[in-house]
Amino acid sequence: MSTAVTEQHGLRTGTMAQALNLALRDAMRADRTVHVLGEDVGALGGVFRITDGLTAEFGPDRCLDTPLAEAGILGTAVGMAMYGLRPVVEMQFDAFAYPALEQLFSHVAKMRNRTAGKLPLPITVRIPYGGGIGGVEHHSDASEAYYAHTPGLHVVTPATVADAYGLLRESIASDDPVVFLEPKRLYWGKAEWDPAAAVEPVGRAVLRRPGTSAVLVSYGPSLPVCLEAAEAAKAEGWDLAVLDLRSLVPFDEETACAVVRSLGRAVVVHESAGFGGAGAEIAARLTEKCFHHLAAPVLRVTGFDIPYPPPMLEHHHLPGVDRILDAVARLQWEE
Repeated sequence: MSTAVTEQHGLRTGTMAQALNLALRDAMRADRTVHVLGEDVGALGGVFRITDGLTAEFGPDRCLDTPLAEAGILGTAVGMAMYGLRPVVEMQFDAFAYPALEQLFSHVAKMRNRTAGKLPLPITVRIPYGGGIGGVEHHSDASEAYYAHTPGLHVVTPATVADAYGLLRESIASDDPVVFLEPKRLYWGKAEWDPAAAVEPVGRAVLRRPGTSAVLVSYGPSLPVCLEAAEAAKAEGWDLAVLDLRSLVPFDEETACAVVRSLGRAVVVHESAGFGGAGAEIAARLTEKCFHHLAAPVLRVTGFDIPYPPPMLEHHHLPGVDRILDAVARLQWEE
């Protein structure tokens, strides 16, 4: 991170969208090899205005609009990275990224291994993801399991304003390709933060709320829901901890296991489908590593195993406080 750039910012109140915009701006100021590309990222500033003002400051050669062709966008980024640039790709919406999966899985994820480390591809793929904004089909997928299952990719998803800035800066600086999943329903939430303040690095989970009864393990868009559930749980006599994973790959097994071993009960929460989801892997790892410390099975609260529903029904699909508390109640509290 460029200290000279970020020290001047100071403490501020801002949104996640503003933090992401500043992270891109600071990265481009600090390193001329950083280029931003995607659909409508230039003059429009992106659908969610995350790239607002970048073309005006850095010119259309460094923040460039592309055709509506995701496979071509990512394929172009592969070539740019092979020739020494550090591209940051925006996929306009989560499900819009699927046409680019072949490029991502076959080339981006494998190139460093295929060349015995001689040709890293320092590509950051930014993907606004998840529901909760009243979006229709193809605009609300939580597709993290696809990426986390693919060796060679780092998968990062911030849930706070400070992490949005810090984790994006670190992702852009990484020589490993990063899929950076941005919870779009958290874009406009405000918090006080300081860009110059260090955050925990990629691959380190953070305990957002301590507790003594059980732990809710989550990430990205579901983290605020878990914090709300933990507050509501006090009325039931439960003191719930909340663990923010922050990245799925690398997965911070050390911190997650330490918290679960100390409490003996855990619920994993995410909004993507349950079958084959990230929560299944997390629950399996926690069970394998913490089995003799568990007072109850590790449970999951997830989206249903269905295509994303219409906007008027999405509140039934997304994990909410009541569903989380129902799962906590099933953690075998009887002596």
